[in-house]
Amino acid sequence: MTASEKARAKAEQALGKVAQAAGRATGNTKLIAKGHAAEAMGKTRESKESLKDTGRG
Repeated sequence: MTASEKARAKAEQALGKVAQAAGRATGNTKLIAKGHAAEAMGKTRESKESLKDTGRG
């Protein structure tokens, strides 16, 4: 996994968690859903890059 892709994946996950927390605090269900989606995208990106690295080994 390249460092930039790893950082991007972690950033997406962190932003997703922040959005979820903000949504819960304000009662905004759309923001909670967007947070879940962003976190899932980050986890997917991280998994994809890990799989690429496994194939190179």
